[in-house]
Amino acid sequence: MPVWLIVILVIVVILVLWVIATYNSLVSFRNRVKDAWSQIDVQLKRRFDLIPNLVETVKGYTKHESETLENVIKARNTYMSATLPEDQMKADGELTKAVSKLFALSESYPDLKANTNFNDLQNQLKETENKIAMSRQFYNDIVMQYNNKVEMVPSNIIANMFHFKKETFFEAQETERENVQVKF
Repeated sequence: MPVWLIVILVIVVILVLWVIATYNSLVSFRNRVKDAWSQIDVQLKRRFDLIPNLVETVKGYTKHESETLENVIKARNTYMSATLPEDQMKADGELTKAVSKLFALSESYPDLKANTNFNDLQNQLKETENKIAMSRQFYNDIVMQYNNKVEMVPSNIIANMFHFKKETFFEAQETERENVQVKF
């Protein structure tokens, strides 16, 4: 076999191995993005399980604050019905805002603040909120790595060939950046 044919075969084999390695790397990153999103979802579901108990506890003390409580339940249900990550991100922002108002409302009720069940639920929810924040940060880190791989040369060639698309970062909604105001 001539030397030039061996060189061409070696180059082709190297290219094929590079394509396979790059493709597998893109698949791995895409799956890490999905896993990171599911970790956020796990924490959000934990939050959703805590919210009805918290709302029922607050209801016993705040008979006339039904609007705040209804907004929390409405925001929770909106998230539950969202199917796309982008819709879930938006609904999560609304839920975060509603829960913040609920906690701010509790400041006006000394008996509620002293209630053991309420304090326990509030602490669990705060812990969950911290886990959600960490999961969001991790998700965005993985999305950045994946998007870099999809956009950077030479892996973008393989990404385009196999239709890998950029993922969306988790971003805070404008309403989440505002201060929570409770008005009586």
